[in-house]
Amino acid sequence: MSDIEVLINGKTHQISVEDGTPLLWVLREQLMMTGTKFGCGLGLCGACTVHLDGNPVRSCSYPAQLANGRKITTIEGLAPSDDELHPVQQAWLEMNTPQCGYCQSGQIMSAAALLASNPQPNDGEIDAAMSGNLCRCGTYPRIRKAIYHAAALLAVEAAPLASEEVQK
Repeated sequence: MSDIEVLINGKTHQISVEDGTPLLWVLREQLMMTGTKFGCGLGLCGACTVHLDGNPVRSCSYPAQLANGRKITTIEGLAPSDDELHPVQQAWLEMNTPQCGYCQSGQIMSAAALLASNPQPNDGEIDAAMSGNLCRCGTYPRIRKAIYHAAALLAVEAAPLASEEVQK
């Protein structure tokens, strides 16, 4: 057993985990954060994607004890508040992206990480960033469309900040 401390969605958690326990099971079973899904259990499908220090990781294959002292964001913590969606989540709804929806939390987390590092990706960059996220329903064209829409929403969100800095 290892005692770890992690910052998950802005809240510090001190938990005991068996060595080798995947982060996914700590999130789902111990902390009841069930938005992160179990898909393949091998880190191949992307349904379990969370952000670890801002980078997307497959929580089903990431040992929880390696998250000690790190910052984790799950789909439950992606939005800035309970009353407001993250622009990627908003775009997913506006573009009617999900079909069954099972893979969507992982898709959204990967897309949010992509747009945080590359606010204006092209098709190839989107495909590369999303290549590890599988959608059994085949909504890939809608996912790409939603990512472009989210990029536009983020650009509008950033525009007032940029104009305020110019005025200073």
